[in-house]
Amino acid sequence: MTAERGFLPPFDPLTRLPEEFEPWEQIARELPKLLASTRVQTFLDPAPPFVASALRTHAELERAMLLLSFLGHAYVWGDAQPAYRLPASLARPWHSVAAKLGRPPVLSYASYALHNWRRIDPDGPIALGNIVLLQNFHGGIDEEWFVLVHVDIEARAGGALAAIPDAQRAVQEDRVDRLERALGAIASALEGMYRTLNRMPEHCDPYIYYHRVRPYIHGWKNNPALPDGLIYDGVDSYAGRPQKFAGETGAQSSIIPALDAALGVAHGDDPLRPYLLDMRTYMPREHRSFIAEIEAGPSVATYIEKHRDHEGLREAYNACLNWLERFRTKHLEYAATYVFKQAQTSPANPTTIGTGSTPFLPYLKKHRDETVGRLIR
Repeated sequence: MTAERGFLPPFDPLTRLPEEFEPWEQIARELPKLLASTRVQTFLDPAPPFVASALRTHAELERAMLLLSFLGHAYVWGDAQPAYRLPASLARPWHSVAAKLGRPPVLSYASYALHNWRRIDPDGPIALGNIVLLQNFHGGIDEEWFVLVHVDIEARAGGALAAIPDAQRAVQEDRVDRLERALGAIASALEGMYRTLNRMPEHCDPYIYYHRVRPYIHGWKNNPALPDGLIYDGVDSYAGRPQKFAGETGAQSSIIPALDAALGVAHGDDPLRPYLLDMRTYMPREHRSFIAEIEAGPSVATYIEKHRDHEGLREAYNACLNWLERFRTKHLEYAATYVFKQAQTSPANPTTIGTGSTPFLPYLKKHRDETVGRLIR
């Protein structure tokens, strides 16, 4: 995690694997055309061997995970009927690479957004207007913009994330002035994140998102089209048993869990809590560790409760919560517009179940209400 990039990788993502993986790179480049044929499985079944052991660096592992995840999801969702089993040519390397990264073999937020961009001007900012995707399903401005908005938000979150250790040190050292400055940095970053989120409708239409973008990011957990999950052929540890993994979702971003931990926004002991903890298993290891360290650190919320008469400190803390609530409210509005209000045409793309496998509207409302409930009056 850095102040300049947040949870984005410290170096721009790798754009291509070594030469021996070129056949797979070629398939990935052709993916939008293959999906247009609605015969993806026919083209992917004879895929060449993918030698995961030849991957030498973390960047290569992430690039491989991106390619295999996009191809795996295209295989499952790209034909007229969803596939209930994945061929060994895809399943084995996907499982192998995922195991090395400590994540399940499914398209997660880390591959869909964190490692799926490049800068047009290499010396320019990581921001809308200077970033494009490395990999698409169908392609088009709506799919591109949907993901790039998330990348921009991740970069803008860096200032907030970097301020969290400062805030906890201020609590430890009983430095009210230092804590107030750290909270100001968190609020400023949250405002920037919110303003970027507000730009989603500029180039991502709700109808296009629901019908052409969303179908491919579903997983195989709580999905009516694959009630038993997905069989990964050739993966010995699964022994032919179907696996149920959640699809890509913003709940797999580490930003909001880190901010919740820092600001003391707790989630009640209900079905939502284990779900949020499960989403951490889809995050990069280092991000999970960062959140755990914040949770184990000094409590900013408790300190502010004890100093609630300090008006400047109280207002700085409440400003963070207000921006976080606005961010969550906007996300809730988009969930209703982009998904819930759309006309469902397939059981594989339900309007009441999120791509992360939950009934998303009640959960999102609960998140917002719990944020508001933390305000110090």
